[in-house]
Amino acid sequence: MILNLTPNDLQAIWLSTKVATTATLITLPFGFALAWMLAFSKVRCKPLIDGLINLPLVLPPVVVGYLLLLLLGRQGPLGELFKTLGIQIIFTWKGAVIACSVIGLPLMVRSIRLGLEQIDPYLIHASRTLGAGFFDTLRSLVLPLSIPSLITGGILCFARSLGEFGATIILAGNIPDVTQTIPLAIYDYTNTPGGDAGALSLCLVSIVLSYLVLIGNEMIMRRIGHGLRKTS
Repeated sequence: MILNLTPNDLQAIWLSTKVATTATLITLPFGFALAWMLAFSKVRCKPLIDGLINLPLVLPPVVVGYLLLLLLGRQGPLGELFKTLGIQIIFTWKGAVIACSVIGLPLMVRSIRLGLEQIDPYLIHASRTLGAGFFDTLRSLVLPLSIPSLITGGILCFARSLGEFGATIILAGNIPDVTQTIPLAIYDYTNTPGGDAGALSLCLVSIVLSYLVLIGNEMIMRRIGHGLRKTS
């Protein structure tokens, strides 16, 4: 089958990639900070924080989108703030980025946390004993050892963002050439008579993109593992 992609389809593909990339880059520092707290801190309410972070994994995406709409809408507490700053979130691609960031955050945090928990705490203790400050230990020890989990977490967030539908359509809407990502375009095609060919074309594009992301992750992990074996 030859893909028959319209200009709107190409725009949806570009927008999906743009939203997923931006969401991943924005989420990464927050994901690392939360994973660090869950892995190393001794906060008593850690189970409650962990539950809140992972809540978007079990909630329907439309529920997450609606809660974000209440928070960021014109009458919402953050919506009023953004309005005074002249920033429009609702029904823009920025809203899609926020929706994807919230949905992808739990996957990123879980991945990075698993990587951090594999670090021998005695190494961190030895680093601090030898006089290294927090940021020196973070830069020279923790971050290098966390690279595989950071990459995996970022890729999981990116892949999840590519397929995000429910929260995006609630917060950003389904506006062609503005907020319409691949899943939203497929949804439009399935509700349009004779749109089966267009929906199938975008489904194939989505499958190829997701598969390439997974292959890229595997190749990067193998290269990192090979490099670590050579240095050990």
